[in-house]
Amino acid sequence: MRKKIVAGNWKMNKNLAETKALLSELKTKLTGSTDAEIIVAPTFTNLHSAIEVLEDSAITVAAQNMHQAKNGAFTGEISADMLKSIEVKTVILGHSERRAYFGETDKLLAEKVNAALEHNMTVIFCFGEELQDRKSNNHFSVVENQLKNGLFHISSGDWKNVILAYEPVWAIGTGETASPEQAQEMHAFIRKTISEAYDQQIADEVSILYGGSVKPNNAEEIFAKSDVDGGLIGGAALDTESFAAIVEAI
Repeated sequence: MRKKIVAGNWKMNKNLAETKALLSELKTKLTGSTDAEIIVAPTFTNLHSAIEVLEDSAITVAAQNMHQAKNGAFTGEISADMLKSIEVKTVILGHSERRAYFGETDKLLAEKVNAALEHNMTVIFCFGEELQDRKSNNHFSVVENQLKNGLFHISSGDWKNVILAYEPVWAIGTGETASPEQAQEMHAFIRKTISEAYDQQIADEVSILYGGSVKPNNAEEIFAKSDVDGGLIGGAALDTESFAAIVEAI
């Protein structure tokens, strides 16, 4: 059975004191409230503190990004080994903001995926179409290409360390949300694409999250769809009550 997962991507929010406060609240609020896996991704500067705060908790800490090289003259970057050294074993790769603002290509992301998997890390791999792709009815092709170019080079055995996150770019931080039917349609397409490239078992076992303005008032309806296994949550993850309500909706 596929894992149900709710992951909170904090982006560039929360200083150290705010991070500790929110994590303490979440740890108290979410203890024993769900069988789903809960993941939080604070900023790089607060990852180690997050690990310490959540030490006796079931909540997993993830990094929001990672460099593809083992080490070297890459000022400001963080490697997989550095993350593993502070017990961070999960990383978000390919988020639409990294693609749009920092020019991350499918080729670069494939290298990052390789580096993470070589270190036995879990990858939350993000992908999704922009508004013009959806309007031109090109959204399936865009998603298929992002998957094939960034991820489909990995071995069948590596899929156990992959979580997918479909994020329609037009629905991130805009207040717009793909309808539950649109989300299900794309998630089913993603699973079909994986089954054709690998096999049905891998397609059936991989968790596919929806990321795109998930809120407490729409989470339950989205999560009820058969191929939606949870969510990658942005803004709502920064508020204890909102995030807890989303977790409970699954």
